[in-house]
Amino acid sequence: MTPPPVSDELGLWPVRGEAEALALHLQATLGGTLYRPWLHAVGSAVVLSQRQQFALAYRRHRQWIMVGASGIAVRFLDGLPQDKHSDPAVVVLDEAARFAISLLAGHEGGANRLAYRVAQLTGAQPVVTTATEAIKPLVLGIGCRRGVSAERITAAVTQALAQCPEATLQQVREVATIDIKAEEPGLLAFCATHDLPLRVISTAQIAQRAWVGKSSDWVLQNVGVEGVCEPAALIASPRGRLALGKTAFDGVTVAVVEDETGWK
Repeated sequence: MTPPPVSDELGLWPVRGEAEALALHLQATLGGTLYRPWLHAVGSAVVLSQRQQFALAYRRHRQWIMVGASGIAVRFLDGLPQDKHSDPAVVVLDEAARFAISLLAGHEGGANRLAYRVAQLTGAQPVVTTATEAIKPLVLGIGCRRGVSAERITAAVTQALAQCPEATLQQVREVATIDIKAEEPGLLAFCATHDLPLRVISTAQIAQRAWVGKSSDWVLQNVGVEGVCEPAALIASPRGRLALGKTAFDGVTVAVVEDETGWK
């Protein structure tokens, strides 16, 4: 059986029917082709297993989101990957949308970025294990006024990092902010320019775990939390410490969190 040509960049594969609603939620924003493998049959008597169906569809798309268990994804992928430069990216999202795991082709295929995007849309925690990210110890927490330009954010980040001994932008693993800033054009442009993923933390989560050195009456009145940049960065890096508390620069607030050295 010959697979049809690529129809979309993205394929969505919910393993069970119970995961279809979550897959549809992702499709509504990301587009792509949604598969319903539990319904698929060939002929009147022969039914393909899900693993067989996935093997046939695997190279139809450049990226995949599989909604199900990581163990199932590993079994489905057995024997399919060939080369990191040509393999489709695979992100695994559990049915409860707790974790979005970059499983295959993290850099070359874009699975790392896709994991962050899936996390933004579902409230999941992105899980990225590639070595390049593992050795980057810094997380930037950023808050900003509406309409702030990417250039002003860049200037603010540059000044903030200058206050941290030996810190550079190349050591930054990700940017964290509050959900109401998830689509802020200047912030998105800053992240895109510097190839940094954006971790979006919900307002409710920040309100529950508000580590704030300098509270803001304006933010509390208008957003409902005492601060954005510090708690966002600390939630994104739970083993981290504040290397630089909230610092304001021309409509932008920046906090720098550094991971504790090593896994110990």
